[in-house]
Amino acid sequence: MHKILIVEDEPKVASFIKKGLEENYYEADVAYDGIMAEKMAEQNNYHLYILDIIIPHLNGLELCKRLKRSRPSVPVILLTALGTTEDKLEGFDSGADDYLVKPFEFRELLARIKVLLKRSDLDLDTVARLVVEDLELDLNKKIAIRQGVVIKLTAKEFLLLQYFMRNKNRVLSRNDIAEKVWDINYETDTNVVDVYVNFLRKKIDKNFDKKLIHTRIGLGYSFGET
Repeated sequence: MHKILIVEDEPKVASFIKKGLEENYYEADVAYDGIMAEKMAEQNNYHLYILDIIIPHLNGLELCKRLKRSRPSVPVILLTALGTTEDKLEGFDSGADDYLVKPFEFRELLARIKVLLKRSDLDLDTVARLVVEDLELDLNKKIAIRQGVVIKLTAKEFLLLQYFMRNKNRVLSRNDIAEKVWDINYETDTNVVDVYVNFLRKKIDKNFDKKLIHTRIGLGYSFGET
């Protein structure tokens, strides 16, 4: 299921878009200002952003630029009442993939979403990657990149990191990890999970200020924010 972030400060408009998307089998979140939207984008893997331009704290054009810097492959649709050619050019200059002037028919928005997601999915087939914070995992080359540093991984380290990144901010038990990465039931007298988590920590966390792998005492591990 594709996940979409709606950034709109008018509750009725936001609710209308969210309801329409969910009726068409999309998952949708709403942010009511630019700062909230930027934080939500950092914490979730969205497949598309829908941004109003005139929003509190951080306008949609600046937000679009920031989102495109951190997630360049995720398409952005700008929604606005500003419909002149100059307004549209400014929107596209900020990195937007499409621009829809209010008022609009929902079916037109839906059609544009489908086109952009189809294009984005095709791009992902060519360049498959996962991104959490400043860490990128290239699924084709089987390498990790953090702050421009290429990190080589063994086969099991790669599978473990991929599982962590696909489940960011979730607490994963040792049994969860053993089943998904090693295809075994976790035994309390084996420390294979802890050993490999330690290997991974040395490669992706040791030389960086922000730590991504966190031990949850009595529960397991989590990956991403503390």
